Amino acid sequence: MALPDNAISLPVKELAFPEIIELNVGGQVYITRYSTLTSVPDSLLWEMFSQKSTESLARDTKGRYFVDRDGFLFRYILDYMRDQQLVLPDHFPERGRLQREAEFFNLPELVKLLAPKLSKQNSLGDEGCQSDPEEPSPGADFARSVGAVACSSDGKCSGFITIGYRGSYTLGRDSQTDAKFRRVARIMVCGKTSLAKEVFGETLNESRDPDRPPERYTARYYLKFTFLEQAFDRLADAGFHMAACNSTGTCAFAHEQTDDKIWASYTEYVFYRE
Repeated sequence: MALPDNAISLPVKELAFPEIIELNVGGQVYITRYSTLTSVPDSLLWEMFSQKSTESLARDTKGRYFVDRDGFLFRYILDYMRDQQLVLPDHFPERGRLQREAEFFNLPELVKLLAPKLSKQNSLGDEGCQSDPEEPSPGADFARSVGAVACSSDGKCSGFITIGYRGSYTLGRDSQTDAKFRRVARIMVCGKTSLAKEVFGETLNESRDPDRPPERYTARYYLKFTFLEQAFDRLADAGFHMAACNSTGTCAFAHEQTDDKIWASYTEYVFYRE
């Protein structure tokens, strides 16, 4: 039916935000719906995207809304806001950090779901596990039964530490390698937590496994420096001796014009202290 000429049309209320929103969270880009970001009332994201104006929100160089938080953990925040359920991988190692993110985004129900739960024995169950479990050493039960402690009078205990690194080198014609054949991006440290901290101290980066108890083992530490000799010096000063080493290499790239081949390698050194 046609409207009369003197009919008054009501203004249409325009939303300040589009239905599809792009976010930059700590350098990670996320694309989601406006309804997802405002699904939890009184949360930080609800407050940000319920405003009538977008002028107060920070943006990156490409116009995305910027949030200065952990971009990798935000995926679990966003998953929770979609259906208010928590689904994490088995043996999730960063539960404590995710709980801190949930507190920042003002998601109290998610904080409760992430809180460590006590088992019937009044101990932390699997829900409170902060890192991957590992099997105890075969002789641990025997050592406890006889009261054996493999430590010296100055408190230094025996054990193994493995140093590993991935490197690359270029092999040219006539089997000549370039001067910078060893390129080390990161030196990994595997072994008992207490031994690794004793040997490397403040030069040890624990960010990938921050809550590992001293009596447990880890394969997630790495060093803040990239000089193998510096790591060897520290191990020698602590009384460790090299027990074994191994290395593997694969041709990752071959240059069509120069016949130069770039090889990728992985090398491990095993150290032991009596």
